[in-house]
Order: sequence, then C-alpha cells, then structure tokens
Amino acid sequence: MTTQDYRRMSPLRIFLSYFRNHKGLFALDILCAVGIAAIDMAFPLVTRKALYELLPGKLYRTFFLIMLAVVGSYVLRTLLNFVVTYFGHTFGIRVEADIRRDLFRHMQGLSFDFYDRNRTGKLMSRLTSDLFELTELAHHGPEDLLTSLLTICGALYVMGSIRWQLALMVAMAIPVFLVLVMTMRRRLSRASAAAKEKTGHINQEIESSLSGFRTAKAFANEAVEDDRFQNANGIYKTSKREFHKAMGMFNSSVEFFLCSLNVIVIGFGGYFVMKEQMDYRDLLTFTLYISSFVNPMRKLANFSELFANGFAGLNRFVEVMRMEPTVRDKPQAKSLEQVRGEIRVEKVSFAYDGDLAVLHDVSLEVQPGETIAIVGPSGGGKSTLCQLIPRFYDVTSGAITIDGTDIRDLTQKSIHENIGIVQQDVFLFADTIYENIRYGKPDATEEEVVEAAKRAEIYEDIQAMPQGFQTYVGERGALLSGGQKQRIAIARIFLKNPPILILDEATSALDSVTEAKIQRAFDNLAVGRTTLIIAHRLSTIRSADRIISIADGVITESGSHEQLLKADGIYAQLYKTQNALALAAM
Repeated sequence: MTTQDYRRMSPLRIFLSYFRNHKGLFALDILCAVGIAAIDMAFPLVTRKALYELLPGKLYRTFFLIMLAVVGSYVLRTLLNFVVTYFGHTFGIRVEADIRRDLFRHMQGLSFDFYDRNRTGKLMSRLTSDLFELTELAHHGPEDLLTSLLTICGALYVMGSIRWQLALMVAMAIPVFLVLVMTMRRRLSRASAAAKEKTGHINQEIESSLSGFRTAKAFANEAVEDDRFQNANGIYKTSKREFHKAMGMFNSSVEFFLCSLNVIVIGFGGYFVMKEQMDYRDLLTFTLYISSFVNPMRKLANFSELFANGFAGLNRFVEVMRMEPTVRDKPQAKSLEQVRGEIRVEKVSFAYDGDLAVLHDVSLEVQPGETIAIVGPSGGGKSTLCQLIPRFYDVTSGAITIDGTDIRDLTQKSIHENIGIVQQDVFLFADTIYENIRYGKPDATEEEVVEAAKRAEIYEDIQAMPQGFQTYVGERGALLSGGQKQRIAIARIFLKNPPILILDEATSALDSVTEAKIQRAFDNLAVGRTTLIIAHRLSTIRSADRIISIADGVITESGSHEQLLKADGIYAQLYKTQNALALAAM
C-alpha cells in the first residue's frame, strides 16, 4: 500500500488488510473456534435430553453411548483447541511480522530530517513493543468476536425455547453490558496509549545511556545516568499504574455484572419452579446455558481490553505510515547513468527545518574528474553542502545538477549508487570485517574484498587478527581502533568504485604514516573521478586541483594552494595556524 492508501483507510481496515496474505491460517483458526463453540453449545442440550428422556425412560445403553460420544467430542475439542492456540498464534505473529516489515521499509524511505527529529529508542519502540499486542489482537480478536456472538445468539435462542421470560431478562442485560464495556474501554484506550508513549520514552533513555556508557565511565558519571534512568523508569511506572487502575476497574465491573447474571437466573428461575411454571431440569439446563452465555460475554470484555491495547500500537504504526518523506522522487524521475561527474551548485540556499539558515546563495562548478578541497571553520556549511549533493536534503532555493540534470529529476537510488561517501563519524555494523567491507558491493567476490582492503591499507592489520576477515568488530566497531574503523569504511568505497567521491574528514582518525599511505590511495582512486574533500588538516589537500573556503554559509575564496596563500584570507590564516601548532608541538 502507498502512503496515500494509509491516509485514506481507517486503522481497522488497514489492520484487516494484513489478513489477506494469511487467509488460509485465518480460516482454519475461525473454523476450529466455531467448532469449539458448537461443542460447548451442544452439551447443555444433551444434558437436558438425558434428564428429560433417557434417564426417566431407563434408556441406559443409549445414555452411556451418548456420554461416550460426548467424551469423543471433547477429545475433538482438545484437538481443535490445540489448532486454535498454535496456528492461531502463528497467524497473529505473521500478521505482526508483516506490519513490522512494512514499517521498517517505510522508515527506510523517510528522509534524513525524520531521523534528525526522532531518537533511536523511540523508533525502536515503534518497531517492537508497540506491535507486540497485535499478535494477540489478530489471533483472538476476530475469533473471540465471532464465536462470542454466535454462542450468545445460540444460547439466547435455546434459553428462549425453555422459558422466554427468563431469557428476556438475560437479553435485556446485554445492552447494559455493552454500554459498560464501551464506556470503560475509552478510558482503557487512553491509558494504554499513554503507557506506550512512556515506553518509548524509557527506551530513548536506555538507548542513550547504553550508547554513551563509555563517556559516563570516563567522567565517573554513573550516578548521573542512574538518576536519569530512574526518572524515566518512574514515569513509566506511573503510566502503567494508571493503565492497571483502568484495567482493574474494567475487569472488576465486568466480573460483577456477569456474576450477577447467575443470581438473576437462579433467583427468578427458583421463583418459577416454586410456582410450578418451570421444571427443575429446565432450570439446571438454563444454568448451564448461562455458563455458555457468560463465557462469551467475558471474552467480549477481554476483546475490548485487547482491542484497546492493540489499537494503541496500531494507531502509532499508522501515524508513521502516513508520513511522507520530505525528499521524494518525481513520478518521471530518471536514473543517473554513464556519469561523467560534472557538478554544478547554482545559487543554493539551505535551512534546516526552514528556519536555521546554513548556506546562502552558494554557487560552485566542479568539472568531471576535478578534485575540490573544501575548507573553513567549523559550522560554516562544508558538510551541509556535501549532504545536499547526494540529495540527503532538498535545497531551500537554487539547484544542484549532475552532468547537467537537476538532481531532483533523478532517482535517489541512482544518485546514491554513483556517489561514494566516507564520513568522519564512521559507522560499522555489528558484524565481521569481511561483511562490513563487502557492504560497499554486496555481490563482491572474496578477491575483490581482499583487494579493497589492501588499497585501503588495512589488509595487514586484518591478517594480524586471530580470525582475519571474520573478526567481529563489535557494536559500531567498538573492538577496533579509530584508524582501523576509518580504513574499513574507506575500503568500502574502494569496493564500490563510484564515479563521484565525497570524503568528509576521511583521514582524521589516522596517524601521519597511515594517513600518507591512504592519501596516495585516494590520489589513485581520484584519477578520472570527481572528488570533494572536506578537510581540517590542510596538509592533506595541497594536491587538490582547487581549494574553496566556506565560512558563515558562503564561499569566501577559491583557488590553488599557492593562490590562496597569496590572497592571505581565511585559508592562509588556517594554514599558518596549523603550521604554528605543528612547530610548537615539535
């Protein structure tokens, strides 16, 4: 389904649409549940027949044969109950898994600004805990609703045939019960939604604390993190308390109402027996049917609770699925093919969230195969410019073209396939070195991975490790040094072999010797490719074809190393300062 489909359809209809791919399991679940209800409905009738006909008529053989058949029916009921429990939950889990799959895929399609606004822990809640109750709702919801309605109608029909006055009293209780359930369900729904919101909050805090535990230890701030966690945990407990209070009032009210039905039946039934308007055997049968009546009523009450919990998570799922990515492909967007690497930035301005201006009327022309170094003070807009070229964000005004085509007229996938990026903040997956390098080209051969590692000057380090390329790197590469992580990220780019390179402080974590080796590798890789290099260490960019400096969101200078030194501007000041610091260190 498209985002527009999610906006057009109600949450209930969206939920039911996920049943379609598993309709066989759903039909099996419902069929077996109806079979269980039919067996439960038949027992009071069999009891009444035995009391009225078989035992008074001394038809003992028939009586025991029927009892044997009842035992057989309960064996069948046991098998049906197994099918409902096992395959019903399997159906529910598959529905939940499909919903989680679509949510993950949709999140992948959302733009960078979505992740700027939402913390990882909150998104984890959307993908996990918010959807847990959907398994139970998918399994028990339709099953309980259908079988309960069938059982209630069947029980009322049989009770009406025994004593319609008593059946009418029971029937009149149904609307009162439904009003009670619907009234209290709304409070339960609000409490459930609040609990899920607070669950997302505590997940945020846990994610933040676990991600930053090294920093906490370095500053001896474990107590600070513990206080932060306890505050979040306290909020969570409060939200659960309100939910449990609402659930307790709901269940208690329902149980009181349902137990009162037995008192009504026994009281009025006893009155009819006293007046000789009803046989005690009919009263016994009536009492058995009240049990058959009360159980589905209790199921309906449980369904209401299940519905409140499940739909709280479902509504949060639908909320995300109705979000449109801010960066979208045009309907007729074309693929970027046979890339030469010409990049034009034409009067581009950009502001995060529309109000934090970062770039102002920036223009830049990069020829195919040219290497451009971008320097300037922190916060000047260097990285932002390099994030606009792959279209991670859309420009606020102006245009960026690749080979003469506005990137907004190209598919994002084809742009990303033709641009290789190495960032200062390297991200490695919790996997082996081999798989992290091969991420640059998932179908790469082992020989290609090894060659990429050699070109990135990481091969010898890998060979020195006990498991070699199968070494596990840890969470975000925690088991490797900063230089090793960056060289693995660089190896990915060698393997991807893109026509356009963007190197954002790609050698910042390397020692001088390794940096020199990587720089030679980069020089080789950059031959015939368009390359943009963001660097603070100016010694690494002297060989660039052109150097531009950006400060306060505008390009202040452009030229070669010698030209910018003569101009005595921002670049010259940065260069002199770094040289002075290097001499002071020596």
